[in-house]
Amino acid sequence: MSLIGKVLQLLAARSPLIGPGRLVLVVGPSGAGKDTLITRARAACCNDATVGFPRRIVTRPASAFEDNEFVPGPAFEQAAAMGAFALWWSAHGHSYGIPIAVDRDIEAGRTVICNVSRTVVGAARERYAHVVAVLVTAPREMLAARLAVRDRATDGSLEQRVGRAESASNGLRPDVVINNVGDPDIGARRLLDTVYASGVFVV
Repeated sequence: MSLIGKVLQLLAARSPLIGPGRLVLVVGPSGAGKDTLITRARAACCNDATVGFPRRIVTRPASAFEDNEFVPGPAFEQAAAMGAFALWWSAHGHSYGIPIAVDRDIEAGRTVICNVSRTVVGAARERYAHVVAVLVTAPREMLAARLAVRDRATDGSLEQRVGRAESASNGLRPDVVINNVGDPDIGARRLLDTVYASGVFVV
């Protein structure tokens, strides 16, 4: 076979999915403590250039419970139409997006950790070569207590929010499950173990 033929054969065999880096998607019900675990894991990885934690773009202002970059609704829609997001979704009257820059990080072989909705996990698996879905969860009474502290009236009543939380993992097949009860440092350590490892396990 000629050199050109071999090159064409190699190109044809290449996966169309974005890689070789890994995309770690942190999902789970509101109140499970996803942002808490991500914040602690980010601090532990602050000197590791091979790991990235992009901020979400959200049409809701940031708060003590959610570290995001605020963008008004019309600007978000325009950005989405222009392809500014690698992944984006809507929930409870707000829109959320992951910047397209994560594609370059993953193409460079980095591991990217994002807090996303479970509804985009399937789309992510169709777009990226190496996706790990991490479900962070907690008992109902703990979710209710944490949600009560937030007091976000725009998200509905506490009963509605707890109900949504209980159904958040329906149909999801996570690669990793973190039961976030007790010391959050334990959950953060388990998330870090996932960042630097691969496989399917429950902790």
